[in-house]
Amino acid sequence: MARVQITPYLVKITEKVIPKKLLKKYDLLLYSAGIAFRASEYLLMSFLISIIVGTVLSMLNSIYGVVAFIVTLISTIWVYPYWRIVKRIEDMEQMLPDAFFYLASSLRAGISFSEALEELTTAKFGALTEEFRKTVAEIKKGRPTVEALKAFALRNKKSPVIYRSMMIIIEALERGAPMADVLVSVGNDVREILRIKKERKASTGMQTMFFIIASGFVGPLILGVVSQVIAGLSGVGGSVILPISSIKNILLIFVALQAIISGIGIGVIREGKFLGGLKYSAVLAVVGVIVFNLAGSINLGI
Repeated sequence: MARVQITPYLVKITEKVIPKKLLKKYDLLLYSAGIAFRASEYLLMSFLISIIVGTVLSMLNSIYGVVAFIVTLISTIWVYPYWRIVKRIEDMEQMLPDAFFYLASSLRAGISFSEALEELTTAKFGALTEEFRKTVAEIKKGRPTVEALKAFALRNKKSPVIYRSMMIIIEALERGAPMADVLVSVGNDVREILRIKKERKASTGMQTMFFIIASGFVGPLILGVVSQVIAGLSGVGGSVILPISSIKNILLIFVALQAIISGIGIGVIREGKFLGGLKYSAVLAVVGVIVFNLAGSINLGI
């Protein structure tokens, strides 16, 4: 019985320790990411996972344990939810033009805008369909269509494409403009914006590969070999004995920091925003540390 009660007990402690205002903000973050956990539950789970990972790696090296705990905690609490949000937004943006064209064709068939929205909820547009279902549910409860669409736009404000598109449609709806023509026009504009974004990613492919190879493989490999050379030369011929473990730890921290900064740089180059680089930073940091340790374990025969 005690085992069953331990998790709710820890969740209650988490809710008491963390301010309610912060928990509410994090609840919104998890909602935007599509993660079906309360803030207190998810934070507790992330903390426990980080402790387990840190404890396992601390058996190899205490520094590794601390670094693993920090990296895992940051990845689960911050990087993963934002990655989910970015992925969800990208999927919704890709489906947005088709959804607008679908709405326009329904309107041209002679049905009202509210009926066209309801018909859209039966189509398969992924996360975008879920958002429209929430909007239609609000309209059925008595909320004005314009207000429900504004709520839709505000829920997805992290995407300038979705937010601005919806605000244009709301303005057109308020002014009584021909909605079918407006939807087609906005859909074409969104499709053009997405095409430009795709071209931007394609044109920055070489710079991205340079960052990945330099920070994830070549840099850690060289520093790992250097640490081995220093260890082999230390104390040879009566020379001064160097603090090998401290030097290796400093080089390891440098590898991780270089990977994180490079990942952020990739995000800025490819997507024009820092948050877009978090997913690259996490992967490069893990790969860089692994390559560094493998290179450091090579027997150079010195």
